[in-house]
Amino acid sequence: MAKDSRFPFVPYRPARIAPDEALGRGRAFLQHMDARRSVRQFSDEPVPREAIELAIRTASTAPSGAHRQPWRFVVVDDPELKHRIRMAAEQEERQSYEGGRMSDEWLEALAPLGTDWHKPYLETVPYLVVVFEEVHGHHPDGRPRKNFYVRESVGLACGLFVAALHTMGLCTLTHTPSPMGFLREILGRPKHERPYILFPVGYAAADAEVPELKRKSLDEVMLWNPRAGESETGESETGDHT
Repeated sequence: MAKDSRFPFVPYRPARIAPDEALGRGRAFLQHMDARRSVRQFSDEPVPREAIELAIRTASTAPSGAHRQPWRFVVVDDPELKHRIRMAAEQEERQSYEGGRMSDEWLEALAPLGTDWHKPYLETVPYLVVVFEEVHGHHPDGRPRKNFYVRESVGLACGLFVAALHTMGLCTLTHTPSPMGFLREILGRPKHERPYILFPVGYAAADAEVPELKRKSLDEVMLWNPRAGESETGESETGDHT
């Protein structure tokens, strides 16, 4: 395999962990992440700036297509900017909830969560973090440089960002008002950056509540060695059971 001289290969020797310890770590991490919930009621208590920087640095350890790292995390703590973002987001969300953008099926699915177009938390939280996906980067001479697997790469980075916030006791919500072009306009981002997710970040309010939800069981989300023509129970799907 040809090696690009810009990326010299170096030895990689990750620590080997004994199976019992590895499983213990895995169980502890599952328990930790299973306690994570999306929050819509936030405190205005200050959050250290370093916490946001650490979460973004953690997000940037995510794998990405051709190591292009096609993400941009834009942090907002300016009250005027937060107000503008809230007003624009609520305008789009109101059109979605009340203006016919959302189907009846979609609205029915959201009803148990108690969501609507009002988004006061966008001004309450200390920080808004807007993640943009970079459709392309640039060569040193300014020419566009194609990025690969952009949405997949950015999604992985956002997952690590959420995990890092939760580890530090912070809460967030994956807010995706649609369309989101207003975020690029308000924040003055170039056309090759597309808004991906808006994260409000802060501590949960003292009286915060979340829906009592249950996650899918392992059997509902995992398959072992499936074969074409078999159902999830291992039976033939052709109707021929001889």
